[in-house]
Amino acid sequence: MEFLQEISWVVVGQIILIDILLGGDNAIVIALACKNLPVEMRSKGILYGTMGAIVIRILLITFAVSLLTLPYLKLIGGLLLLWIGAKLLSDEGDDAGDIDGGDRLATAIKTIIVADLAMSIDNVIAVASAADQAHADHKILLVTFGIMVSIPVVIWGSSFILKVMDRIPGLVTAGAALLGYLGGSMISGDLAIADTVASLLPTSALHFPELGLRLSLTGTMGALLVVAAGWWLAQKTPKEEPPVAGSET
Repeated sequence: MEFLQEISWVVVGQIILIDILLGGDNAIVIALACKNLPVEMRSKGILYGTMGAIVIRILLITFAVSLLTLPYLKLIGGLLLLWIGAKLLSDEGDDAGDIDGGDRLATAIKTIIVADLAMSIDNVIAVASAADQAHADHKILLVTFGIMVSIPVVIWGSSFILKVMDRIPGLVTAGAALLGYLGGSMISGDLAIADTVASLLPTSALHFPELGLRLSLTGTMGALLVVAAGWWLAQKTPKEEPPVAGSET
């Protein structure tokens, strides 16, 4: 009861809002990872993957301030996102019925956790900054509470996006491109290479005034790279030939 009396509900609100606003990307990742799961296993993939990602995120927040000073962290996270985006896109054409459902479930969960870990660097810092306004003894409790409240939103969002992807397959490519965009943007912001990237590129953003858009140049390059790499990997993946009628003995 003492905790509830002393808690800063303004900070709780800020954390929940940050988690919800930044949770859209995570919902897309979860939906992409579970896309090829058998329908009956999708709920498990979403639930277990989300829980694993949440635990990792809470642990990261305990030393979030240190994350800002670690070189190569965003570079590694960005490269992970590029790979995951391309791999998910190349796996889109696989036949779910040819692979054991248990193996797919484990793979989906691992993909969700790794992708969320890479994407959570900025999210974690934003949440930790909001929690920094609260009493020192309450920070981790506030962060945990805020994240737990946002879980239903991420899970519902993932389920909804999965249903839409089933109806509009092109959204899988868009989702993978989003991972590439986030990865490219993250790489260019790494402390170890930010100055080098800035000196090599004539501009850091692409402007489309008529659309009111301002896109990160490295993010756009990352999106294009993921789509191209995903297509290339898909072409290299051997496709099983359907059985010829009358060939069975």
